[in-house]
Amino acid sequence: MNIPKIFYLFICIILISVQELSSQIFYSENPLAHTYSIVARDPVTGEMGVAVQSHWFSVGTVVSWGEAGVGVIATQSFVNVSFGPRGLELLKKGLSAKEVLDELINSDEGRDLRQLAILDRNGNVAAWTGKNCIPEAGHIIGDNYSVQANLMLNNSVWSEMSKAFEKSNGTLAERLLAALEAAESVGGDIRGKQSAALLIVNGNSTGKVWEDRLVDLHVEDHQEPLKELRRLLGIHTAYNHMNRGDLAVEKGDMKLAMQEYSAAEKMFPENEEMKFWHAVTLVNNGMLNESLELFEEVFAKNRNYLILTPRLVTVGLLIVNETELQKILSLSK
Repeated sequence: MNIPKIFYLFICIILISVQELSSQIFYSENPLAHTYSIVARDPVTGEMGVAVQSHWFSVGTVVSWGEAGVGVIATQSFVNVSFGPRGLELLKKGLSAKEVLDELINSDEGRDLRQLAILDRNGNVAAWTGKNCIPEAGHIIGDNYSVQANLMLNNSVWSEMSKAFEKSNGTLAERLLAALEAAESVGGDIRGKQSAALLIVNGNSTGKVWEDRLVDLHVEDHQEPLKELRRLLGIHTAYNHMNRGDLAVEKGDMKLAMQEYSAAEKMFPENEEMKFWHAVTLVNNGMLNESLELFEEVFAKNRNYLILTPRLVTVGLLIVNETELQKILSLSK
């Protein structure tokens, strides 16, 4: 029996389709992070950062990569996570952002599904949006930054991010967050919102990783991830003021210390612990009377500090005699 040619054609189409499907299944083994992000550098401070938001759980643990004195990377869409650590290693070897991007993309069979942005320590930027990234998708490279997005509600997202970043003022962290907020204001991710992250590293490495990672904030799962990220950034900034206050005390600059402590408390007024340590510092620097109002506020809000205070005396962290200690503790009555 003769089999019609149309049947052979049909079989060929099926085989081609199966082959294409199998390749898609291969790519789907990678994490999904359809998202919008920005990589950027502050040319004044040298700080570099990545900020990202997505309708995907814990997006920052997949997309955001950075190392002080090296650069920052955002790898997204059908994510090749290895682009992060491999890219940083190539940057450390002296390759430019463009050279690193070419090396990573050209070696990847799934390149058409990837979205990648790389910024090196000198502010050089390179970006890639694969032709099969889910629309709307695209990127814009600017001076010391790149914005990129895929699976967006519309194609204005990355242009609005670019405009917002260029027009914004303040710290690099604040400017990155402004870019994310601009993306959300015009529709953002077509699926909605779930997680966000913000990473800032030093432009030059001090050799102390714990000092070089200036900001590392994650919102893993939240109905309003950008609002939560902004709240966390505010708290982070408040604690930075506290830390600078402590350093000022160590240097004997009590005027600066008081300014820093006050700034922290204004930014985070509901946190009684900041006021408590402020009060302790005052006492240890011969300013007992100035500390009493703060102690009173703390004890009224959380009586557990009445238990903690004498314990500090025991270990030498609160320097007072018994009379002075009782004066402090009596404020709770």
